[in-house]
Amino acid sequence: MRIKKGLAVFKFMYFFTCFFFLFSNTAFAYIDPSAVTYVIQAVAGVFIAVGAACTIYRHKIAKFFRKMKKKQSRKKHNKEMESDE
Repeated sequence: MRIKKGLAVFKFMYFFTCFFFLFSNTAFAYIDPSAVTYVIQAVAGVFIAVGAACTIYRHKIAKFFRKMKKKQSRKKHNKEMESDE
């Protein structure tokens, strides 16, 4: 089964490589520096958004576990108070 998957991947890569080299055209194009700046800004924006989302969810998860820890400590404290009486 693994050999068949490996062979299929190899065939795809071989076809893709041949297709890329046979049908590619040389382009004498100029990339304006401001266009590259826009791309960098877009990539930076994506990273910042992903980082913000991770931070938000990290805080939510930490808050959930803090609440659970408080509940457990309250239960433990209540049990200790009941056993003292």
